[in-house]
Formats: sequence, C-alpha cells, structure tokens
Amino acid sequence: MSDQIKFIVDNLNKEPFRKNYNLITFDSLEPMQLLQILNDVLAEIDPKQVVDIREEMPEHTAKRMLSLLGILKYKPPGNATDMSTFRQGLVIGSKPVIYPVLHWLLQRTNELKKRAYLARFLIKLEVPSEFLQDETVADTNKQYEELMEAFKTLHKECEQLKTSGFSTAEIRRDISAMEDEKDQLIKRVERLKKRVETVQNHQRMLKIARQLRVEKEREEFLAQQKQEQKNQLFHAVQRLQRVQNQLKSMRHTAADAKPESLMKRLEEEIKFNSYMVTEKFPKELESKKKELHFLQKVVSEPAMGHSDLLELESNINEINTQINQLIEKKMMRNEPIEGKLSLYRQQASIISRKKEAKAEELQEAKEKLASLEREVSVKTNQTREFDGTEVLKGDEFKRYVSKLRSKSTVFKKKHQIIAEFKAEFGLLQRTEELLKQRHENIQHQLRTIEEKKGISGYSYTQEELERVSALKSEVDEMKGRTLDDMSEMVKKLNSLVSEKKSALAPVIKELRQLRQKCQELTQECDEKKSQYDSCAAGLESNRSKLEQEVRGLHEECLQEESRYHYTNCMIKNLEVQLRRATDEMKAYVSSDQQEKRKAIRQQFTKNIAEQENLGKKLREKQKAVRESHGPNMKQAKMWRDFEQLMECKKQCFLKQQSQTSIGQD
Repeated sequence: MSDQIKFIVDNLNKEPFRKNYNLITFDSLEPMQLLQILNDVLAEIDPKQVVDIREEMPEHTAKRMLSLLGILKYKPPGNATDMSTFRQGLVIGSKPVIYPVLHWLLQRTNELKKRAYLARFLIKLEVPSEFLQDETVADTNKQYEELMEAFKTLHKECEQLKTSGFSTAEIRRDISAMEDEKDQLIKRVERLKKRVETVQNHQRMLKIARQLRVEKEREEFLAQQKQEQKNQLFHAVQRLQRVQNQLKSMRHTAADAKPESLMKRLEEEIKFNSYMVTEKFPKELESKKKELHFLQKVVSEPAMGHSDLLELESNINEINTQINQLIEKKMMRNEPIEGKLSLYRQQASIISRKKEAKAEELQEAKEKLASLEREVSVKTNQTREFDGTEVLKGDEFKRYVSKLRSKSTVFKKKHQIIAEFKAEFGLLQRTEELLKQRHENIQHQLRTIEEKKGISGYSYTQEELERVSALKSEVDEMKGRTLDDMSEMVKKLNSLVSEKKSALAPVIKELRQLRQKCQELTQECDEKKSQYDSCAAGLESNRSKLEQEVRGLHEECLQEESRYHYTNCMIKNLEVQLRRATDEMKAYVSSDQQEKRKAIRQQFTKNIAEQENLGKKLREKQKAVRESHGPNMKQAKMWRDFEQLMECKKQCFLKQQSQTSIGQD
C-alpha cells in the first residue's frame, strides 16, 4: 500500500498535474479532495470530464466516473458484492477504493487516452427497431455505421504509418537516388532532343505526340469516369430494390393492421404496464425497504456470541411450538366460514403468484424478442452489405422458389425445342447446298449446249418471260381476290357490330346499376373513413396521455430509487464515522495502555512531540550555523587570498626560469 501511495504521489507531482504533495499531506486529504484529484486524472485522459465536483450532485459524479471507468475497462477487485461496496466507496470518496483506481490510471495514462479517444467514435448508439422502420432513420443509421467502419480503417492505417518506422537515413538515400535518376533522365532527354532536331518537321511531330498523350490521358479519365458511373448506377439500382422491398413489407404489415387489433394490443400493453407500476414495482420496493431495515437493525446490534445464538434458537423453537398449538386449536374449532376464507385466500395467493410469474415471463420474452430483433437487423445488414440484396422472408421466399421451378421447366422445354430446331436447320442447310451445286452444274451444261447450238441466252430470256407472266397472273388473281375479300369483310363487320350491340345491351344496363352502387359505396367509404380518422385521432391522444403518465411514473420511480441509494450511502458514511468516533472514545477512555496507544489522539500527540523535537534540533543547528557563519566566511576569504598568492609565486618562478634559460643560450 505504501509503494502504491508513493507511486501516486510521484506521478501527481510531475507534469501535467504539479500537485506538490508528499506522503503525509496526500494521506491527510479529505474525501472530496480525493474525488477532485480522481476527476482531474480522468479529465487528463478524457477532456470532457473537466468538472468541479463541488458544483455537481454526488450521484451524477459517481455515474459519470463509473461510465468512464467502464469504457476504460477498469475491473475492481472482488465479486458482485464488492462491486456494490466499490460504488458506495466511489460516492463517499473512500481511500481503499480511490487509491487503486488512481494507481491503475496513472500506470497506463497514454494507453487510456487512446482508448477514451476511440470510445468517442466507436461506441455504437443502439437505435430501437421500431424507429429503423423509417427510411430516413435507417439511411442515417447506415451512414453512421459506414462512417464508423471508415474511421476504423483510417485509424489502423494511421497506426501502421506511425509504427512503420521510416528512418531519415533511408529517406535521404531514396532522395539521392531519385536525384541521380533525375540527372540521368535530363541527359537522356538532351540526347534525344539533339537526335530529333536533325529530323524534318520535328516540331510538328512533337506537337502531334503531345496531343496523342493528352488524348490517351483523357481516354483513361473518361474510362474511369464511365466505370464510376456504372458503379453508381449499380448501387442506385440496389438501393431502389431495397426500398421497393421495404415498401412491400410495410404495405403487407399495414394491410393486416386493423383498428380493433391495434386497440387490443394497446390495451394489453397498458394493462401490463399499469400492473408493473401499481403492483409489482411497489411490492419489490417494499420488500427491499424491509430487507434494508432488517439489515440496518442487524448492523446496529452488537456482535453475538455462541450463548446468544443458542438462546435465540431456543426462543425460535418456543415460538414455533406456540404457533403449532394455535393452529391445532383453530383446526379443532373447525369453523366453516374461516375454512372457506382460507380456501379463497389460498386461491388468491396462488393466482397472484401465477400472475407475478407470468409477468416475469412476459418481461423476459419481451427482452428476448428485442434482442432477437436486434440480431435479425444486424444479420440483414450484414447480408445486405455482402450481397447487396434484401433477404426474402416466408411467403415471398416460397413464391420465389415456385417461380424458379416453373422457369426451370420452361427453360428445359425451350432448350429441347432449340436443339431440335438446330438439328433440322443443319439438315436443311446441307440439302440447300447440295441443291445449289446441282443447279449450278445443270446451268453450266445448259449454257454449253446453247453455245454449241448458237442460241446462247435463250434459257435466260425464257425464264424471264415465264416469271413476268406468272407475276401478271398473280396480280390479276390478287385484284379479284381482294375485291371478294373486301365485300366479305364488310358483311362480317356489319354482322359482328350487330352481334356485339345485342350482347352488350344487358351488360350496359348492369354497368349503369353498378355505377350507381359504386357511387353509394364511395360515399359510405368516405363517411367510414372520416369516422375511422376521428376514432384513430382520439385513440392516439389517449395513448399519448397514457404514455406520458407511464413515463412520469417511471421517472418518479427512478428518482425515488436514486434518492434511496443516496440516503443509503450517506447512512453508511455516517455509520463509519460514528464507528470511528466510538472506537476512538473507547480507546481514549480505556485503562489499557495498548488501547490508548492505538487511539488517534495518542498517535497525533506522539507525532506532534516528534515534530517539536525535530524542530528544536533544527533550530539549534540553525543557531550554530549562524554563530559560525562570520568566522567561516573570513577563513574562506583568507584561503582564497592564499591561493592567489601561491599562484602569483608560481608565475614569478616560471618567468624567472624562462629568463635564466634564455641567458644561458
């Protein structure tokens, strides 16, 4: 413990704290001063903690310090019970709690500064799932997560650059190598210029080469811009699909929602919340108060010995026997009304226990549902980032699978038909080629025969005449056929018009009736819609009022709970002070000398006596120094004069020796 305090004092006396403490002054600090020192150290780690704790409530100070220590991952020694004592000690400024925290913080200040800096940007804000249904909130949350990931990557790169360790010698060598390369390139360019100057039109060629380079760079820039636009288009399409899927899901949920179901759900929630506020929470608070009162009573009583425990056990046994006797007397009376009442009481107690158990199960189920919804949202976000598409759910997935199956069967049939067509096309193509070859051979033979007979071109002219006559006959037939077709078409159209009129007459009558009915239904729909809107507005206002009441009751419960914890801590603090005062009085009044020595008064008187003796010795030493100061200063001056005299004699001796040596020469 002394080494720990010494380490804390040494670090507090250094920069940036400069407290100028020693072990005695630091150990004699008040709890409020200790808390202020702890707050100063936390403010050095996180600048947001710069606060004067005298102007802040104790529970706010403890909450703020506990939240920051949780972010910094400080683990207090001990188990869960020690955690409660740790919180109480932090509120009252207890030394056994504050000293280990200061020692831990001052040991790793730089590391904790980095951790606090990262916590400002990497602690994720949990958004409820019902708010994420809104498109703007979901987009903002997604941008927030993307920025957080970008910050992580940038911070990693920055740390890698800091730890990469580029030395100045290596950088200088690189710079010198680059300068050498630059000189070589300048020489090479000069040689190329001299070589190009001999070529004709070299300026024009250089201009064309420059333009070519500019166009290539422009082409690369345009290709890059085209790729970026393609990526933007792809992301926009994905976003559109995602929004469409969200719109479908929202429409699906809105189609199932009815005012009756909404009212029923709200009534169930209101009943559950009112039960929790009016019955469950007050009972728990009352039980905690009773337990606290019992514990305070146990703490206030003196320590019990073995004989006291035996006496208590005998009293408990006597009371149990008396209770059993009273129960037997009651059963002997056998009053039917009391029996019925006891039966009803038992049933009521069983129902209340079941109700409490079901309420706890419902609370646990709600918490589990909320956690599962958060996990589902996280998984959907991960799949969306990985694949870029929405995850299909339930009926949509089944429809998608059935659609894929039908498409696969159609694809197989079409593929088989295409294969048959390809085989038939190959056969027809081959027969066409064979027929073309035979036709060319026959035409060649015919031309040779015509040349032999001296009537070349006869077959061609005959074919042309036959073709023209066939065309003329076809045109004549088409003219006659078109006239007949037109007359038949007119007759058919007239008959069709009359048939359609006769068929549509009853349909038109029904349509008129349906139009009237549609107008009546639209009027009724508008009236019902206005009624629904007014009812929904009234229910919404009632729901908001009930929510405000529940919120106010919850805040009041939290305030009472915080006030309870604060009073509990103050009681503990006063009990500790009272216990110390009683121990001091017992030790001071006691006749035992060892007990008196343990008293704080005796220790302080002993320390005062030691300090007075030390001061007396120091004053005597100061008096002796003052008395011997004048003679000592005179003696020091005489020694300095003696030293100067000896130095002068030395110089004279050296000078005389040099003169005698010159005279001998």
